[in-house]
Amino acid sequence: MSDAPQDRVAAVDLQTNRPHSARVYDYIMGGKDNFAADRDTAAKVLTDWPGLRTSMLANRACMHRMARHLTGLGVRQFIDVGTGIPSSPNLHEVVQETAPDAHVVYVDNDPIVLAHARALLTGTPQGHIAYIQADMRAPETLLGDSTLHQVIDFSQPVALTVIAMLQFVEDAQGMVQSLLEPLPSGSHFAVTIPTDELAPESERLAREYTDRGIPMYLRGRAEVERLFTGLELLDPGIVPMPRWHPGPDDEPLPDTATNMYAAVGRKP
Repeated sequence: MSDAPQDRVAAVDLQTNRPHSARVYDYIMGGKDNFAADRDTAAKVLTDWPGLRTSMLANRACMHRMARHLTGLGVRQFIDVGTGIPSSPNLHEVVQETAPDAHVVYVDNDPIVLAHARALLTGTPQGHIAYIQADMRAPETLLGDSTLHQVIDFSQPVALTVIAMLQFVEDAQGMVQSLLEPLPSGSHFAVTIPTDELAPESERLAREYTDRGIPMYLRGRAEVERLFTGLELLDPGIVPMPRWHPGPDDEPLPDTATNMYAAVGRKP
């Protein structure tokens, strides 16, 4: 990868005086790529819900299980929308443990993620990893990106993963449908998505994010089900994250310990 992508970051206003969802997440998870506005927001939401970090850790563990499960089903192409600031193991590292030839395209609109794209692009020699700077709320732009079509073969099944991101999209169903439309039969859609039906602190958390300039939309189970219109839900369906194929070493968590549903569907 050339120096050009990272060099372009300098020309972009990072808006360090305003919190950004990826940087708030980074701080809560112990990262260093954040600013005062992000840390202030994180401190407030953690005051409102001290268990948020537990939920975030559960989300990351769920993403790892989904990646392994999909790889086990034979999927070798992944489009990860809303990648966030890199934190190892990334999706491609999990996938390429068992499928070194896998192709993964990461997508995010945060310039700080662009600055760390090299970390995302370190994969196996047999596979192919790419990063696209794009806004998931403009799916037509993403789908028209030349890099996407260089890495992903749209005649073969693809896994679309949208992990803990749809809460920042008002028309989540429209976005998902647009991204799924060009994917062939046998493709999969994997999602974790915040709800107000599990942890009682979720509504307060959403208000805090929204008040600080990061609009957050919580979805009930019925809305999550609509995201899978036309898809075949895989076992165990739409469940709280810790109940999506937990591993033998995973710590049992009550449903109220997290604020997200998890589900995977297959395109017939």
